[in-house]
Amino acid sequence: MPLKLGSRTVLAAVPSATQAPVVEDEEFYSSWSLFLVCMLLVLSLWTSYYLQIKRIRAVHETLVSIFAGMAVGLIVRLAPGTMIREMLTFKHTIFFNLLLPPIILNSGYELKQENFFRNFGSILTFAFFGTFISAVGVGVLVYIYSFLGLESLEISLLECLIFGSTLSATDPVTILAIFNQYKVDPKLYTVIFGESLLNDAVSIVMYETLSQFHGTEIYISSIFHGIGIFLLSFSVSMALGVAFGLGMSLMLKHSSLNLYPGIESCLVALSAYTCYFFSNGLSMSGIVSLLFCGITLKHYAYHTMSRRTQRSSKYIFSTLAQLSENFIFVYLGMSLFTNAPTSERVTNYVKPLFITISTVAVIFTRYAAVFPLSEAINFFHKHARGQRTEELPHSYQMMLFWAGLRGAVGVALAAGFKGENREFLRTTVLVVVVLTVIMFGGTTARMLEILGIRTGVEDEAASSDEEEETTRTPWFSRRMSGTGNGGQWARYMDDEPPYSPSSPRRIGIHYSARSYNHQAQAPPLSPLNGNGTMFSTASSESLESDGGEALPMATTSTQQQQGQQAPQQGEDGKWFQALDERYLLPLFSNATASRTFHARRARRS
Repeated sequence: MPLKLGSRTVLAAVPSATQAPVVEDEEFYSSWSLFLVCMLLVLSLWTSYYLQIKRIRAVHETLVSIFAGMAVGLIVRLAPGTMIREMLTFKHTIFFNLLLPPIILNSGYELKQENFFRNFGSILTFAFFGTFISAVGVGVLVYIYSFLGLESLEISLLECLIFGSTLSATDPVTILAIFNQYKVDPKLYTVIFGESLLNDAVSIVMYETLSQFHGTEIYISSIFHGIGIFLLSFSVSMALGVAFGLGMSLMLKHSSLNLYPGIESCLVALSAYTCYFFSNGLSMSGIVSLLFCGITLKHYAYHTMSRRTQRSSKYIFSTLAQLSENFIFVYLGMSLFTNAPTSERVTNYVKPLFITISTVAVIFTRYAAVFPLSEAINFFHKHARGQRTEELPHSYQMMLFWAGLRGAVGVALAAGFKGENREFLRTTVLVVVVLTVIMFGGTTARMLEILGIRTGVEDEAASSDEEEETTRTPWFSRRMSGTGNGGQWARYMDDEPPYSPSSPRRIGIHYSARSYNHQAQAPPLSPLNGNGTMFSTASSESLESDGGEALPMATTSTQQQQGQQAPQQGEDGKWFQALDERYLLPLFSNATASRTFHARRARRS
């Protein structure tokens, strides 16, 4: 019997399993599903606001999102009917095509490249070797447990390795957010952030490589074949991302798109997403392509964009990334109850002892990866470079270990499990992810205090990324600087190229690339940084252009003496920096011309 609800007629009877849902009913229930998700997002963001204004550090918004999602998922699970539950079930296609790309793109676009490439060796070590140790270690430990037959499990070694690759993907969103609040040492932040970026890409490529051997005979040659596929996929994906980024940079440089900032912003965003889907279409890694496309766009294309496009691209990408991150944690919480199959007994897909063993294996392999690799990095810097201080002290190593919580990437990869063990393996991955987020994410603030890690450190190489530093300048500061009500702020609204020679002089406040001193802090709007080095506003990190890399213009004699005394850092990237400044920047960007102009003005003044 139909029921009248407003202007809509809803069938009281639930459609049979073979009967397709009526279009009106599907629209009706999808509206309620989206309403629940939106309300949970609003709750999550309001909670974030409340926690920040009350300075509550013990609880993070991600934990609230997970528990709120769990509560709603339980209600939907117990409620009659199945349509809303099916719509709220975790779907890996939604995750990979809708939720993950904004996060990866924003991570590459907002990457502090100077810090990233300074610690590039450590990041690569943890991202590749650490992920490999974690994946193989979890797989072997789980295989040994299944071989003992305590829960009558029959899992092949290949299935265990695939399972380990899904649980090797770290996602320290919660920890990095707390790091931002506490202003933790930029070096520690950069290593954890950079590792998580490349770790996701490596784990995805590893999972896809191992999945190709599922159901086939494995020989010794298969190992080398798999390594070849892995390296080929990663390299081609990275090349695709760089190619798309350079192509967009050339398009912006040799056109007048800066006069049409609306079209320009759309093309920049579409170029990144086109790169992602094209790479996936070629069976490569779209995540790797999107990451390096974002890095390339920020390094080359950003300098050629109009001011409005620079600002809009930053805020659009960051807003979409924040919404996606909150939605993912809500999604994970709901999935604990909505993903469980209704046609099977709970004991068929929930194995408490197996979940416990998997969680212990994840923690143990993280420990086994972080500390030996950290000691190897310290040994290399001490003996090969003559560095007296440890590159990664023990407190940093403990925090790296604590940042090994797993994330939604593993849950999405688990959706592709095959075979008769797929249901309880998916459930195990989901529960392990939620447990690690709650255990490690909820205790990060306390661990910072226990380990005595420095907080309140101002990273001047990134400080000008914050809009508040420019748009919320006190009125007396504006008067003292002579900007008044019109001069400085009117420049935000025009569409002229960002580095016009007629524009007022803009000086960034950054760390020198030659001496990275966390203690030095230059006064705002000072033409010199703490070490006496003047920086070009060709960098996208000037006070009015919202982010990018600092380009050193002129070095004083004092700075040269300090540079001779201090140990040289970042030697590995000097060859690329020279190549970049001499050939690549003039070809793909307007940054070099702007830097030369400001250097001449600095010498004249």
